[in-house]
Amino acid sequence: MEHISLPPGLLTTSMAARLCGVTPATIRDWVRRGILTRAGGTPRRPYYRVSDVVTAKSTAKPSRPGQRGSAAA
Repeated sequence: MEHISLPPGLLTTSMAARLCGVTPATIRDWVRRGILTRAGGTPRRPYYRVSDVVTAKSTAKPSRPGQRGSAAA
């Protein structure tokens, strides 16, 4: 469910995912890993700043052991 009236300059999780070409789960993972910070909303429906999402998209993501696509196994 999308928000009908979203403050200017903010995105929902699904909107941020579409902007970055990733899944909403990836956006939540970036938040958990500290790559992206929530800008408001509620715990179940957070908002993100457009500028933060764009920065997170271009930030190098550190790999984790056992991560799919990782050279180290």
